[in-house]
Amino acid sequence: MSLDLLTVAAYIGAMLWLGWLGMRRASDREQYLVAGRNLGPVMYMGTMAATVLGGASTVGTVRLGYVYGISGFWLCAALGSGIVVLNLFLAKPLLRLRVFTVTQVLERRYHPLARKASALVMLSYALMICVTSVLAIGTVMQVLFELPFWLAVVIGGGVVVIYSAIGGMWSLTLTDIVQFVIKTVGLMLVLLPICLWRAGGWEQLAVRLPASAFSFEGLGWGTVLTYFLIYFFGILIGQDVWQRVFTARDDKVARYAGSAAGLYCLLYGLVCALIGMAARVVLPELENPNNAFAAVVKGVLPDGVRGLVIAAALAAMMSTASAALLAASTTLTEDLLPGGGAGLRRNRAATLLAGALVLLLAMRVNDVIQALTLAYNLLVGSMLVPLLAAICWPRATTAGAVGAMLGGLSAAVFFMLRDGLDANTPIYFSLLTSAGLMLAFSLADGRARPRPARE
Repeated sequence: MSLDLLTVAAYIGAMLWLGWLGMRRASDREQYLVAGRNLGPVMYMGTMAATVLGGASTVGTVRLGYVYGISGFWLCAALGSGIVVLNLFLAKPLLRLRVFTVTQVLERRYHPLARKASALVMLSYALMICVTSVLAIGTVMQVLFELPFWLAVVIGGGVVVIYSAIGGMWSLTLTDIVQFVIKTVGLMLVLLPICLWRAGGWEQLAVRLPASAFSFEGLGWGTVLTYFLIYFFGILIGQDVWQRVFTARDDKVARYAGSAAGLYCLLYGLVCALIGMAARVVLPELENPNNAFAAVVKGVLPDGVRGLVIAAALAAMMSTASAALLAASTTLTEDLLPGGGAGLRRNRAATLLAGALVLLLAMRVNDVIQALTLAYNLLVGSMLVPLLAAICWPRATTAGAVGAMLGGLSAAVFFMLRDGLDANTPIYFSLLTSAGLMLAFSLADGRARPRPARE
């Protein structure tokens, strides 16, 4: 494993160096938070894809492929579809606003109270997204290098916190491009072919796996629908993704490069599901499917090559973790703390504070898919209806928006506690509750307001 350790150490050193280069470019608040709003198509496509495809998309989809087969790809399909729709239809109006956070859009339509309420939800979402990726980083490093879990989290997550804090969006952009290349080569061009070869090729997969593993219905259409309700709509309203949209030079860059990133996500999902299927053939008695990715990397790859694939996995996880971490600190400084936009020193301090909280939370959570589901249940259940109403319904009011947020959030938490994180009920009932309260409070608030006197 010494060669693998050297490879991973070189990768981590490169990330810290790129973070330092980003620090030199992050000369003011706009450069730190949105890279000066000046990214071209290549950098935008790479950073958008890297943001979405993280620990849950990699480790989680391999686990789904191990358990369910090719239908595990639906998780990444939901994420990729959201990226395409966001960049085709919403990026242009968003770029015109020249804001930093999702919640600033709500404030323009409703009232500052709506911004504060939604910022708390967005902060919780961003922190949990970061936790999922840091958790995945810790899991992979623990299995492969036989480290204590807490130490794996501190090392892997600590690197993310450091380069994110010092350089902001420029550090994230530079590291994302390298991470995008590494994970494309490592997973698609190295790990997948070797896994299929060790499994005996496609013919052996067909012989040794059940027929359900080759069906896109294997997950169950109810679960697929839930994935789209949670992840597709979550992409449309997530601060981490919107903040990437704000970096585009113009709407044409966002439309074409963003759509390419979405299509890449679909391909990535298929690759990870196939890796999981091959892992089930090679390692049929695996005790914990959550470790399928790390186990197959450790079991089928030779020294050196293994290190490259580990770096590819870490690249996927770190890119999402850093995006969510910056989203959390941006929400904190721009929306929640008094005196928003106070400068780089406060931005960096907030990123370090959020990063420390993420490391602590990552040591308490043990399932990347469940952590991701928790984050998106909170986000979509409470924020989707107010945001859609802000755009599409002129009669929506601040009372309706705040009621919808709090009601949807409460319903999501209640049903997650009652039925579990894997249940479909949290997202269904939170959306129904949010929509009902938006309608009721807005109509009541509208009737209570006196009509303007006629001239």
